[in-house]
Amino acid sequence: MLTVERLSASYGPVRALDSVSLSAAEGEITAVLGANGAGKTTLLRTISGLVRPAGGHICLGGRDLSRVSTEDLPALGLAHVPEGRGVLAELTVEENLRLGALGARGRVKTADLRRIYDLFPVLADRKNGLAHVLSGGERQMLVIGRALLSRPKVLLLDEPSLGLAPRIVARIFGLLRGLVHEEGLAVVLVEQNARSALSIADHGVVLNLGRVVVRREAAALVADDALRHAYLGF
Repeated sequence: MLTVERLSASYGPVRALDSVSLSAAEGEITAVLGANGAGKTTLLRTISGLVRPAGGHICLGGRDLSRVSTEDLPALGLAHVPEGRGVLAELTVEENLRLGALGARGRVKTADLRRIYDLFPVLADRKNGLAHVLSGGERQMLVIGRALLSRPKVLLLDEPSLGLAPRIVARIFGLLRGLVHEEGLAVVLVEQNARSALSIADHGVVLNLGRVVVRREAAALVADDALRHAYLGF
């Protein structure tokens, strides 16, 4: 589905990504792990065109994305949920959701909205309220729901658990795992909370200073005590 090969990116003289390769397959979650400054967010920003790559290739469904603008990526099936739970506070919950379909150049269908409200009932309860009154967890549900309204094939998620209570994280991750299994979504999940990420991931990629230090099945990463203590902090 999504293939990244020998991807490099720099901020001025600083090499943030150095020949990073990974893949995200249909119906699977690939967790990207590592300490702060490892290059995790830069990886997602480069895949989604917000950072210009210095080298390498990014392909979605066999299509080279090097000449595709960021604005055109949702229509090709790629959705990116950045860190920070960014919502338009002066718009209602439903107005925020509808922006997701605009990114994919499609009209919002009632069935699609109903699907999001079924996934996140709290959003249905607050659909006519302004987004600025939502809690942190509700905002995270809103930005994920907005991305899902574009019906992506690949979802890039950057630190969805940041600052949230453990029960909210468990709920969001459980929904994410269900979507992957039921709808064949491919997910690239960047997470500081390695334990939670690996509990739902199929594969894990560990970055250190912009380089891949290990790439394994999630269960194998959890079982490797030396690697967990060295790079994952648990």
